[in-house]
Amino acid sequence: MSEEKLIHLAKEGDKDALRELVKQHEKTLYSFAFKICRNKDKAEDIMQETFLSMIKSLKNFDGNSKLSTWLYRITVNHCLMSARSKKKELFVEPNDDDELFAEKHAADWSTIPNQSLENKELREILDQSINKLAPDYRIVFTLRDVQQLSTEETAGITGLSVAAVKSRLHRARAFLRNEISEAFKK
Repeated sequence: MSEEKLIHLAKEGDKDALRELVKQHEKTLYSFAFKICRNKDKAEDIMQETFLSMIKSLKNFDGNSKLSTWLYRITVNHCLMSARSKKKELFVEPNDDDELFAEKHAADWSTIPNQSLENKELREILDQSINKLAPDYRIVFTLRDVQQLSTEETAGITGLSVAAVKSRLHRARAFLRNEISEAFKK
């Protein structure tokens, strides 16, 4: 059955259609939430909150975007609300600091063992670096570079302009490049 038909049935109260929509999107949304909040329990909670929000607001879904785009937006909102409630945890918010973008921070990637993200050490360094990013930057980075959504889709999900998405993505990438380079110097 098409997603459009499932949405129509779910809006009319069909619990099986609603269950099928949840089933179709739960893995993707859990994975996305985990990549943002970096905690399995919190990702599970955010995914559940997203689906509760979907159930409450599905009648207002106009179909002008894909359901997945709408669900990403709800997930982003829940992730940001969760991050804002954590006042003790510190995140790095990349800025326009010329030092961050200086060429001297670029690593010689030819020295990375196996030149692969499968490399456990690199993956650990990358995860630690991503954890340091402020959620606003982590969301943009994850949507564009991990989920491989377009800049326009990312802008629609986050409510940012295309220029703001590009700027945040550029800063996040530069910060991560710097963090990884510094880690390999050690």
